[in-house]
Amino acid sequence: MVKDFYIKNMVCDRCIKVLRDGLDKQNIELLHIELGRLRLDIESDDEIEKLKTLLESNGFSLIGSTEEKLTEQVKVELIKALQELPLELDKKLSAHLADALGHEYSKISKVFSITEGITIEKYFIKLKIEKVKELIQANELNFTEMGQLLGYSHINHLSSQFKNETGMSLTAYKFQQKNFRNSLDKIM
Repeated sequence: MVKDFYIKNMVCDRCIKVLRDGLDKQNIELLHIELGRLRLDIESDDEIEKLKTLLESNGFSLIGSTEEKLTEQVKVELIKALQELPLELDKKLSAHLADALGHEYSKISKVFSITEGITIEKYFIKLKIEKVKELIQANELNFTEMGQLLGYSHINHLSSQFKNETGMSLTAYKFQQKNFRNSLDKIM
């Protein structure tokens, strides 16, 4: 029986690889995989239990409710938007999400805020700050270039958001020898 499963905490290509390899080892037929979703040809309840075990052992979990599914779709859409720079949202974030997810933004926003306890905009800022940390560690761009790639109109805007989120300036972060990055599935 072909069935779609929605997965929490799938945030990168490595997550896809881990699950693809794990499903292969369990001899569960994978028909399609993308961030946040699997399509499997499931033969028995035993295979569903194997899937649950595989997911849990790798830090993932099945999504049950419609609200959780919508919330995870928002996260995946925002993470995908930041994978390729420069950030190219040809319209407002709200319109982008409404079009991508096929729901009115007011519903998306309300469900996300209730489910996660944070607004979509605040979550997106947190994601962008993690991207800035990644870019700082790569040490290939200056702060102005980073800001431009992430859609900031002025370096001061990026600078103040970075300080609000991390408690330190861009420069202070750059010159520290420690990695204070958060994994994308732990941002909240």
